[in-house]
Amino acid sequence: MLVDVARQLFARMGVDNTTMNDIAQASGKGRRTLYTYFKSKNEIFLAVVESEIAQLHKVLMDVVNKNIPADEKLITFIYTRLDAIKAVVFRNGTLRATFFRDIWRVEKVRKEFDLHEVEMLKSILDEGVRNNIFSMPDTHITALVLHHALKGLEVPYIRGVMGASISDRIKRRDNVINLIFNGIKVK
Repeated sequence: MLVDVARQLFARMGVDNTTMNDIAQASGKGRRTLYTYFKSKNEIFLAVVESEIAQLHKVLMDVVNKNIPADEKLITFIYTRLDAIKAVVFRNGTLRATFFRDIWRVEKVRKEFDLHEVEMLKSILDEGVRNNIFSMPDTHITALVLHHALKGLEVPYIRGVMGASISDRIKRRDNVINLIFNGIKVK
């Protein structure tokens, strides 16, 4: 409950403008109770980010567990991931500014999620190789490359730089599918 109250306050007022006292008052708890669970506002901020990452992990695992072909699953994973991260940033209001300004704090919390994401991508790639949909010498390295490429796309995707209109989104999706499944070299 304290994490959810803090998330709402951070979203409305910003992390820097929210005090431990604000969180205690909004939660109906005393400051002592708040300090029993969290030593600092930064600790609460990290708990907020961790809770958002846990939700993202669940959404992505739902995609990994879908009973669809691996190529369809991979594209669904990519867009589900980008849309979910964009939704998290926008849902958290002024946290959006913190996300772009203090991305290193978010990255610190994301380390474990990043490892899980690479494993999720690898499982999709392994499934595709087993079912003769994909061909690659090393699914782990390919999963790492995809993971880092997706992380690189986050900020432009969130900011809407990658085409906002429906026709742009369709073209972008077609280009992403072509790049992933066909590469750029003439065959």
